[in-house]
Amino acid sequence: MITEVRPLVEINQQAIRLLYKELGVIDAVRFLKQFTQGYGNYTQERDSLFANKSLDDIVSDIEKRRKTAK
Repeated sequence: MITEVRPLVEINQQAIRLLYKELGVIDAVRFLKQFTQGYGNYTQERDSLFANKSLDDIVSDIEKRRKTAK
């Protein structure tokens, strides 16, 4: 049995259509997002975000946000 090799873009399009059909758009997108690499440098961003904060400062900030969110 010899099968024709299809272009990867065609296979991807068919797979996405099937996911949309079977899962719905929202769940299909959620499923696909788990395979993306994202962008940026988390380590650098984290270091600059929390550069001058102690663990107690961070916990205090979290508690304040939780109180204002209620």
